[in-house]
Amino acid sequence: AVGAACIAGAWLYTGGSKPYGYAGLGEVAVFLFFGLVAVLGTQFTQALRVDWVGLVLAVSVGALSSSVLVANNLRDIPTDARSGKVTLAVRLGDARTRILYQALLGTAGLLTLVLMLATPWCAVGLVATPLALRAAAPVRSGRGGPELIPVLRDTGLAMVVWAIAVATALTVTT
Repeated sequence: AVGAACIAGAWLYTGGSKPYGYAGLGEVAVFLFFGLVAVLGTQFTQALRVDWVGLVLAVSVGALSSSVLVANNLRDIPTDARSGKVTLAVRLGDARTRILYQALLGTAGLLTLVLMLATPWCAVGLVATPLALRAAAPVRSGRGGPELIPVLRDTGLAMVVWAIAVATALTVTT
């Protein structure tokens, strides 16, 4: 059932008569499917339970994954608005989308500190902080359009580094 929901969610993102990706719900779907469903589903299939560490990881991964889409949609606000794509960024506008992007990155950073309650070794996830700060710099400085393309790369890189670091810490210490 979970797999079918994921397939339906992927198709309905841009398919069907009313794609939710163009109704301002793309980031919510990414958070749910890439964060909560993926992480908690994996934890449940491996451990037959879900715990607070899994939930914190799921929210962190969801926030980081959503931040990539927010960065992409921030870049595309002018063209999406002209073409009738009503993404969350179009709904929020430029300034609030920039705040959302930074809040999502910050959420993952703060939750890394919470993960340190499970094992202090999760502090290794903070190695992604300089990458996240580099990713956020053009967003904070008000850059737009093609100048935001590196934000996508740098956000994805920060997410991968964070995930590998935290997963390694949890694997080695539990």
